[in-house]
Amino acid sequence: MLVAGAWGWRLLVVAACLAVLGWLVSRLEEIVVPLLIAILICALLQPVVRLLTRRRVPHWLAIVVALLALVVVVGGLLVLVVTQVRAGAGDLSDKGMAAYDSLRQFLRTSPLKLTDGEFDQYVGQAGQALQDASQQILSGVAAIGSAAGHLVAGGLLTLFATIFLLIDGRGVWHWVVRLFPRAARPAVDGAGQAGWQTLTSFVKVQVVVAAANGVGIGLFAFFLGLPLAVPIAILVFLASFIPVLGAIVTGALAVVLALVVAGPVQALVMLSGVLLVHLLEAHVLQPLVMGGAVKVHPLAVVFAVAAGSLVAGIPGALFAVPTAATVNVMVKYVASGRWKARREGPAAVDGTPPAGA
Repeated sequence: MLVAGAWGWRLLVVAACLAVLGWLVSRLEEIVVPLLIAILICALLQPVVRLLTRRRVPHWLAIVVALLALVVVVGGLLVLVVTQVRAGAGDLSDKGMAAYDSLRQFLRTSPLKLTDGEFDQYVGQAGQALQDASQQILSGVAAIGSAAGHLVAGGLLTLFATIFLLIDGRGVWHWVVRLFPRAARPAVDGAGQAGWQTLTSFVKVQVVVAAANGVGIGLFAFFLGLPLAVPIAILVFLASFIPVLGAIVTGALAVVLALVVAGPVQALVMLSGVLLVHLLEAHVLQPLVMGGAVKVHPLAVVFAVAAGSLVAGIPGALFAVPTAATVNVMVKYVASGRWKARREGPAAVDGTPPAGA
């Protein structure tokens, strides 16, 4: 009973601390989210900066080159999506109208025996429902306008934090470690470095997985003759950085596009292709590129994404898995006791948090 009681109050303290931390994060979301994004970007760019530095490129120039390369790649992909969508909008509209007429004909001859008048009535009811929701739509537009201002501010905060983490990550991590009691610093420092290594490995894996998802689903769309195959591939690539949810949503979009412009048979083929790509990713690609660097059970990934999206929406889904993987490694490191052999003080290298460049 004494042991159970001791463990019980410790668990209650941990739960209370987590609750307070969650409340603080929710209240400071506009600051916390840009900082977390900056940490992920830093983990992505750290190998590039370190490689350039080893080739005797000045550290500041390596940071500038890495940031510009990231902006050019992401901006180029988004511009390509916009131009491709604008170029194919007319053809997609024509095929959409043809699909609308085909659906009308199918419902007329199907066992439902839906007449043109009934079909028009249902379409009119749907349009009326949209009109009734116009007030909510307008309020949503206003909210989007407000969010755009927050997005710009968050983007500037992210850029500012990323630059400083790449320039003086060692100093930032040194300051964080010094906030803890002297006796706890070796454990905090070692756990932070282990977590950072896991985070950088996770980001690398996500880039490879996202590229494989985009190429695989894009190739299926291309060979099926679907319009906008390139934008589909790019959207799948970008959305795959949100584990589970991103790939599902963009895969469903590809299937719906196939259904609208090509028909149910091609939609089934597209669905089979999406499922095949995801199966190969989960059972072949991820174990191959991930190895033992990021050990998170698939069930834990699903529940982490679900919990993160429920608590914090899209940012929660984005950060859930890397947070779970990092915390898992940090807890294991502290529990292992390996930190007892470390000297006090942070030992980050190359000026990044905690063990990056």
